[in-house]
Amino acid sequence: MFDSDELEEIRASKEEWHEEEVEPVLERFGERNETFTTDTGGQEVDRLYTPDDVGALDYEEDLGNPGEPPYTRGVYSTGYRGRLWTMRQYAGFSTPEDTNERYHYLLDQGQTGLSMAFDLPTQMGYDSDDEMAAGEVGKAGVAIDSLDDMETVFDGIPLDQVSTSMTINAPASVLLAMYIAVGDKQGVDREELRGTIQNDLLKEYIARNTYIYPPEPSMRIITDIFEFCAAETPKFNTISISGYHIREAGSTAAQELAFTLGNGIEYVEAAIDAGLDVDEFAPQLSFFFNGHNNIFEEVAKFRAARRMWHDIMEERFDADDPKSKQLKFHTQTAGSMLTAQQIENNVVRVAYQALAAVLGGTQSLHTNGKDEALSLPTEESVRTALRTQQILAHESGAADTIDPLAGSYYVESLTDEVEEEAYEILDEVESRGGMLAAVEQQWVQRQIQDTAFDRQKEIEEKERIIVGVNEFEMEDEEPEMDVQEVTEEDERRQIDHLESVREERDDEAVDATLEALRDAARGDDNLMPYIVDAVKAYATVGEICGVLREEFGEYQPGSAM
Repeated sequence: MFDSDELEEIRASKEEWHEEEVEPVLERFGERNETFTTDTGGQEVDRLYTPDDVGALDYEEDLGNPGEPPYTRGVYSTGYRGRLWTMRQYAGFSTPEDTNERYHYLLDQGQTGLSMAFDLPTQMGYDSDDEMAAGEVGKAGVAIDSLDDMETVFDGIPLDQVSTSMTINAPASVLLAMYIAVGDKQGVDREELRGTIQNDLLKEYIARNTYIYPPEPSMRIITDIFEFCAAETPKFNTISISGYHIREAGSTAAQELAFTLGNGIEYVEAAIDAGLDVDEFAPQLSFFFNGHNNIFEEVAKFRAARRMWHDIMEERFDADDPKSKQLKFHTQTAGSMLTAQQIENNVVRVAYQALAAVLGGTQSLHTNGKDEALSLPTEESVRTALRTQQILAHESGAADTIDPLAGSYYVESLTDEVEEEAYEILDEVESRGGMLAAVEQQWVQRQIQDTAFDRQKEIEEKERIIVGVNEFEMEDEEPEMDVQEVTEEDERRQIDHLESVREERDDEAVDATLEALRDAARGDDNLMPYIVDAVKAYATVGEICGVLREEFGEYQPGSAM
């Protein structure tokens, strides 16, 4: 980089520039704001960045070439020049038949991976005819009650030719078992199944609240999945450690990074405590981050995340396999940044957020539909969202070189700052006994809530401008638009189909598999083989989760964890 004499000259030149050029202008015109900060206010943005801001940077130690430690510049040596990121659109609504139709449409439009959204009852482990499911069937995603539904969703879609990401947490073991069973029925070798289950329960306690079981049995299920998939489905990512929902709840970029990696540390420790070797399961860990509005802050976050995870896995867990130290991640554009006002503006927001993810080196990307502040996205809006990725890939030039913002005095300085703040937060987490303890104390939740409160106050006081919301509003009524709707008739169809599945299956076989699962839950056997047997007998999500509810109990917020 630069030696000390050169840095001193640059420093003196910057001071001279400020005195001679900047101060006279400031006296006459001032600046738009007294201070400038990144999107979430985590870092103050200087007027000018020079080599002095990155003078201590060591290329080999702090950056490295793409595909080499510490992976700051990416985990693959050819970046997107070899293979583009996986283009996903988060999809799933109403009935399995409707979702299958949408999946075929998206694949025909050039989507390269599927991303499966489940309705709230499925996420909470209830069947569609459960009283807890009333009014929610098919609303936030597709309703999946039994293996028959999963077979319908993937009808005509060969599982050895697609990668499928499933946003499912507490019942993740059940939905993964169903996916494996569909593959078995299609004759696909389990070793060829590719995709990801979210399976991240800690962030549910922190930010999202679709949990079922208390932490201890939840961690057991997670580590059972790690062990089972390492042997059975080695190409399937066993967890997507999610900062996305932490950011959606209102965190800063540094908080998102720190709490996500903190959760990752907890999962690795739990797996090692369960007797697994770190290099046996760590290559199948993946991460899920939010793509927010400030392009430079997001790029810095992604680059810092890779470097931090490499160091954590090497120094804390003595991982040997390079793949154990490579942070691979999916990005979704920020749902919380979508506005119901002037929804066409959301197309622009999503494009910039997607650009940040690509410049930051994401492995997989979902772009939100413009209308998701109002409803599930329509076919037209998901096509526009997918075209956004395709234009970015093939027309922008952003995918033609690796880590194109590397060497920027601003980006390198910001990467260091985000990393430093994230480590400070992790140190505080450690002082509180780790993420589980910090969540139990409600400390993590309070940090996020305080940030969200401050942000909302800034918006209300117009210290933070949201175009079309608190500035540049439209006086005229905005035009009506089509929205995707799920009707009571759709819910009735799903419930009727569930009843027919129950009538046609072998109830004795179902009972036998559920009792075997109960016995396994009371012991220490890996639960996954028993869950696979149960779904193949067409036991339902509610029945399987019901057995585990009875054996493990349900988590109650505010109770001892």
